[in-house]
Amino acid sequence: MGEPLVLLPGMMCDARVFAPQINALSRDMPVTIAPVTQGERIEELASAILPLLPARFALAGLSMGGIVAMEILRRAPERVTRIALMDTNPLAETPQTSAAYEPLIVGARSGRLDEMLRQVLRPEHLAPGPGRLAVLSQLAEMGRDLGAEVFVRQIRALQRRRDQQSTLRKITVPTLILCGEHDTLTPPRRHSFMADLIPYAKLEIIAGAGHIPTLERPDIVTRALRAWMRQPYVLK
Repeated sequence: MGEPLVLLPGMMCDARVFAPQINALSRDMPVTIAPVTQGERIEELASAILPLLPARFALAGLSMGGIVAMEILRRAPERVTRIALMDTNPLAETPQTSAAYEPLIVGARSGRLDEMLRQVLRPEHLAPGPGRLAVLSQLAEMGRDLGAEVFVRQIRALQRRRDQQSTLRKITVPTLILCGEHDTLTPPRRHSFMADLIPYAKLEIIAGAGHIPTLERPDIVTRALRAWMRQPYVLK
């Protein structure tokens, strides 16, 4: 049996965003989904998750889950055996981009959560094709189930997040940097930049996918994660 794998969902997502990977990988290893919903700062989210996890574990985060994964690694590097960062961003918000989130908070608090969810993840952030609407529908369902309070907390956490470039430079474990080729929210060039910061990182750009490759091209993502889990440890 392989080492435990912890998956961190993206903003306003739950375990359903990893459903194909859970179904496939849980045959071979323990798989845990840790929610990124319990705090208004990335640091609070990481602090809430860490006590619930195994002593040592592989860690994979999608989008906002990747941001939380970097904070977990920063806080407890001795516990993370390998890390996969998918369609995410290591940079802090600027004052201007942070302020641009405020209308989303106002909208969610005024009963317009569905509209705010559509603004956060738009069709053009996913790969074109007939599967796009189905993925957007799944994301909307997850977002509605999590609700406006979680939406506001997660937006606040994103507004206040720290720059994690120094965390990436210190990574010495097997690392997968993965991104959908059509991701316009956190584009491939950002992931190339991330991979360049990390010794021995493997960069994988997923054809036919955008910001949610776990649902857009699930088989390819599962194969990439399985290969990453089989990598030998990098010597420190």
